[in-house]
Amino acid sequence: MSNKTYSPKATEIERDWFVVDADGIPLGRLCTTVARVLMGKHKPTYARHLDTGDFVIVVNADKTVLTGRKEQQKTYYRHSGRPGNLKEETAERLRARRPERMIELAIRGMLPKTRLGRAQYRKLKVYAGGEHPHAAQKPQQLDPAA
Repeated sequence: MSNKTYSPKATEIERDWFVVDADGIPLGRLCTTVARVLMGKHKPTYARHLDTGDFVIVVNADKTVLTGRKEQQKTYYRHSGRPGNLKEETAERLRARRPERMIELAIRGMLPKTRLGRAQYRKLKVYAGGEHPHAAQKPQQLDPAA
């Protein structure tokens, strides 16, 4: 018997689809669960140098919860690249303008900052409402509270 470490081949990687309902779940708890599934850490075939993760659909992004006074105090920044064009807005205003962006930014920060992380991020689909166009993929329910 050899002592070689198992590394999955690209043809052996199977991708599932999961749906997460963000209604009433704290933002950080939701995003850690989703980031874990996107990276593939929930699978026994996880390899950190390969994209073994699954697709995740997040619905009801506008109903996720921020604890404490983060709704008024948490600040999101963006910059156009031009001098003096740093924009900032609170979580409350970002939720009103683009509620799915809060989840996207939180999850993106939890993924690797490499081309592998960008490939994992592309498997994330976030929708503000309760509907999504991915019914043909037969997604399974994923419980972030567990």
